Amino acid sequence: MIRILVVIIHIAFLYIIFRIGTWIQEALHLFVPGSVIGLLLLFLLLLTGIVKVNWIKEGTEQLIKHLPLVFIPVTVGIMDYFSLFHGKGILLVIIVLLSTILVKLSSGFTSQYLMKGREREHE
Repeated sequence: MIRILVVIIHIAFLYIIFRIGTWIQEALHLFVPGSVIGLLLLFLLLLTGIVKVNWIKEGTEQLIKHLPLVFIPVTVGIMDYFSLFHGKGILLVIIVLLSTILVKLSSGFTSQYLMKGREREHE
């Protein structure tokens, strides 16, 4: 029961950060989405140590665990508008495959670079 309450508190904290980012975006009329501003705000809070990772760890683990559920509406939406993709399907498949490969490569190289930096730091 306590673990569930902890997860709820962690997710509520993340939601508050999201809402602050949205508020900043609306108040300053920025073109950057509020969710991105909230993400940057959370990054800065974690980087400066104002927020500790263990304050949000269990909530983030639960959100990541259930992340695939977010993509179900997108898939259904694509199926509803299949006629828009008719005739350009192979082009879209190629674009999706290339972008996926680029994201995986850039993520892999970035994580390897960061891990090498941490290994040097510990030596």
